[in-house]
Amino acid sequence: MNTPRYLSKAFFVAALLACSTAYGHEAPSGWNYPTFCCQGISGPGGQGDCQKINSKNVKPVVGGYQVSIGPGDHMLATKDHVFFIPYKDVKESGDSDFHLCLYPTEDTARCFFAPPMSF
Repeated sequence: MNTPRYLSKAFFVAALLACSTAYGHEAPSGWNYPTFCCQGISGPGGQGDCQKINSKNVKPVVGGYQVSIGPGDHMLATKDHVFFIPYKDVKESGDSDFHLCLYPTEDTARCFFAPPMSF
Protein backbone atom coordinates (compact mmCIF):
# COMPACT_ATOMS: atom_id res chain seq x y z
CA MET A 1 0.00 0.00 0.00
CA ASN A 2 1.32 3.44 -0.91
CA THR A 3 1.37 6.14 1.75
CA PRO A 4 0.04 9.47 0.54
CA ARG A 5 2.88 11.91 -0.09
CA TYR A 6 1.60 14.46 2.49
CA LEU A 7 1.69 11.78 5.21
CA SER A 8 5.28 10.89 4.31
CA LYS A 9 6.31 14.53 4.55
CA ALA A 10 4.44 14.95 7.84
CA PHE A 11 6.17 11.87 9.26
CA PHE A 12 9.58 13.21 8.15
CA VAL A 13 8.95 16.59 9.83
CA ALA A 14 7.70 14.90 13.01
CA ALA A 15 10.80 12.70 13.10
CA LEU A 16 13.06 15.73 12.74
CA LEU A 17 11.29 17.53 15.57
CA ALA A 18 11.49 14.48 17.81
CA CYS A 19 15.23 14.24 17.23
CA SER A 20 15.92 17.89 17.86
CA THR A 21 16.93 18.97 21.33
CA ALA A 22 17.15 22.21 23.25
CA TYR A 23 20.70 21.48 24.35
CA GLY A 24 24.17 21.41 22.85
CA HIS A 25 26.76 18.93 24.01
CA GLU A 26 27.25 17.80 27.56
CA ALA A 27 29.68 19.21 30.12
CA PRO A 28 32.01 16.66 31.76
CA SER A 29 29.94 16.71 34.96
CA GLY A 30 26.77 15.79 33.05
CA TRP A 31 24.79 19.02 32.57
CA ASN A 32 24.11 20.33 29.07
CA TYR A 33 25.34 23.55 27.52
CA PRO A 34 22.49 25.49 25.85
CA THR A 35 22.40 25.15 22.06
CA PHE A 36 22.93 28.89 21.64
CA CYS A 37 26.28 28.55 23.42
CA CYS A 38 27.43 25.23 22.10
CA GLN A 39 27.59 24.62 18.38
CA GLY A 40 28.98 21.11 18.85
CA ILE A 41 32.48 21.78 17.56
CA SER A 42 34.43 18.94 19.06
CA GLY A 43 38.06 18.28 19.78
CA PRO A 44 39.98 15.46 21.50
CA GLY A 45 38.17 14.08 24.52
CA GLY A 46 34.80 15.25 23.20
CA GLN A 47 35.34 18.83 24.31
CA GLY A 48 35.16 21.72 21.94
CA ASP A 49 33.65 25.17 21.69
CA CYS A 50 32.27 24.89 25.25
CA GLN A 51 34.37 23.49 28.02
CA LYS A 52 35.44 23.79 31.64
CA ILE A 53 38.21 26.28 32.34
CA ASN A 54 40.43 26.56 35.38
CA SER A 55 39.41 29.06 38.05
CA LYS A 56 42.94 30.54 37.84
CA ASN A 57 41.87 31.94 34.44
CA VAL A 58 38.96 33.87 35.99
CA LYS A 59 39.26 37.10 37.94
CA PRO A 60 36.33 39.06 39.40
CA VAL A 61 36.58 42.71 38.35
CA VAL A 62 34.28 45.71 38.66
CA GLY A 63 31.09 44.87 36.77
CA GLY A 64 31.94 41.30 35.79
CA TYR A 65 34.73 38.85 35.19
CA GLN A 66 38.03 39.04 33.37
CA VAL A 67 38.69 35.70 31.68
CA SER A 68 42.24 35.13 30.45
CA ILE A 69 43.00 32.05 28.37
CA GLY A 70 45.75 30.87 26.11
CA PRO A 71 46.85 27.68 24.37
CA GLY A 72 46.20 24.75 26.69
CA ASP A 73 43.50 26.57 28.67
CA HIS A 74 40.75 25.91 26.13
CA MET A 75 40.68 23.39 23.28
CA LEU A 76 40.20 26.12 20.64
CA ALA A 77 42.70 28.67 21.98
CA THR A 78 45.75 29.04 19.75
CA LYS A 79 46.81 32.41 21.19
CA ASP A 80 46.32 34.48 24.34
CA HIS A 81 42.92 36.11 24.93
CA VAL A 82 41.48 38.37 27.62
CA PHE A 83 37.69 38.66 27.70
CA PHE A 84 35.53 40.91 29.87
CA ILE A 85 32.22 39.26 30.74
CA PRO A 86 29.67 41.65 32.32
CA TYR A 87 27.68 40.17 35.21
CA LYS A 88 24.49 40.52 33.16
CA ASP A 89 25.91 38.07 30.57
CA VAL A 90 27.13 35.43 33.04
CA LYS A 91 25.17 32.18 33.00
CA GLU A 92 24.91 29.88 36.01
CA SER A 93 27.10 26.81 35.74
CA GLY A 94 25.51 23.41 36.26
CA ASP A 95 28.37 22.41 38.54
CA SER A 96 30.99 24.11 40.71
CA ASP A 97 33.26 25.01 37.77
CA PHE A 98 33.72 27.84 35.29
CA HIS A 99 33.00 27.10 31.62
CA LEU A 100 33.67 29.11 28.48
CA CYS A 101 32.18 28.74 25.00
CA LEU A 102 34.14 30.17 22.08
CA TYR A 103 32.12 30.64 18.90
CA PRO A 104 32.22 31.36 15.94
CA THR A 105 35.99 31.73 16.45
CA GLU A 106 38.38 31.59 19.36
CA ASP A 107 38.19 35.39 19.44
CA THR A 108 34.56 35.42 20.59
CA ALA A 109 33.42 34.44 24.08
CA ARG A 110 29.87 33.38 23.23
CA CYS A 111 28.91 32.15 26.71
CA PHE A 112 30.55 32.14 30.10
CA PHE A 113 29.30 30.04 33.00
CA ALA A 114 30.15 30.69 36.66
CA PRO A 115 29.31 28.46 39.63
CA PRO A 116 26.28 29.38 41.70
CA MET A 117 26.99 32.11 44.27
CA SER A 118 29.97 33.40 42.20
CA PHE A 119 28.16 36.36 40.66
